[in-house]
Amino acid sequence: MRAIWKGAVSFGLVSIGVKVYSATEEKDIRFHQVHREDGGRIRYKRTCQVCGEEVTYDDIAKGYDIGGGEMVILTDEDFADLPLTTSHAIDVLEFVPAEQVDPILYNKAYFLEPEGSATKPYVLLRDALADSERVAIVKVALRQREQLATLRVREGVLLLNTMLWPDEVRQPDFGFLDEDLKVRPPELAMASSLIDSMAGEFEPDAFTDDYRAALQEVIDAKIEGREVVQPEEEEAAPAAAVDLMAALKASVERARAARGEAPAGGGAEPTPISAARSAQKAAKKAPAKKAAEQKAPAKKAPAKKTAEKKAAAKKAEPAKKSAAKKAPAKKAAEKKAAPRKTA
Repeated sequence: MRAIWKGAVSFGLVSIGVKVYSATEEKDIRFHQVHREDGGRIRYKRTCQVCGEEVTYDDIAKGYDIGGGEMVILTDEDFADLPLTTSHAIDVLEFVPAEQVDPILYNKAYFLEPEGSATKPYVLLRDALADSERVAIVKVALRQREQLATLRVREGVLLLNTMLWPDEVRQPDFGFLDEDLKVRPPELAMASSLIDSMAGEFEPDAFTDDYRAALQEVIDAKIEGREVVQPEEEEAAPAAAVDLMAALKASVERARAARGEAPAGGGAEPTPISAARSAQKAAKKAPAKKAAEQKAPAKKAPAKKTAEKKAAAKKAEPAKKSAAKKAPAKKAAEKKAAPRKTA
């Protein structure tokens, strides 16, 4: 790495000489504007709108538009008179809890390296910051501009985070903030359940810039003269549910399925999507079942059993008739055999 700035951290009466390095770098793939026909680079001339002449860098100054077509011109001498251009001090103003600094204020990050004999006071400040669990609020002049910044410890190195000034942060002004919107407790509980089902530990290395990788593949293919292999399309997500609760429930089940977890209630409680699919399948099967019942012929009794029943009935009829004839004869015999009563 190459140092972009040298200065000193002013910590009370202690001065710590440091070198400043950019802590981050952009990985975006950059392009040049070229002529489509022959690939020649496109160059732009710096011309004056008043006289039309081409202007060199030495003749360029900074102008501030005050409106009405008037311009205030500032030269290098005007900037040289400002006290911040030559100030190479990082002044510690106070130490505050890290959670009190809104992350929206953070701008750029820089590593600080001790210079020369400043290693011991550098390590002293580093360890004191780590033990206090606070960050230092500092002022620093970088790139001809005074900036607010923080000093904190990252992987054993002091990290300088430049910050935006409070008046550089816009205030949100949206209509829905004035509306009296109420969230039902079941919806809030389901949303919390979704957050819990998607909770995890942040590991930055697990995320990649897929667009940049695909663009680099296109460039490599152009260089090697081969065709680009298109990646497989991901499965389309199911259509969103109509109401909020159904969407939240379906999202919870999807998150659990992605983690390999069983659905809530051991799978007994269907999701809105699975319930709808089951209902559709049942509706398709129902007409087929009714049609099958209508086509099935009524079962007939076997002919053999009917013949046997008729024969048994014929045999029983003579027996019944003879029994009926014998019954009066039996009664007459009983009367004759009965003894007469004497007076």
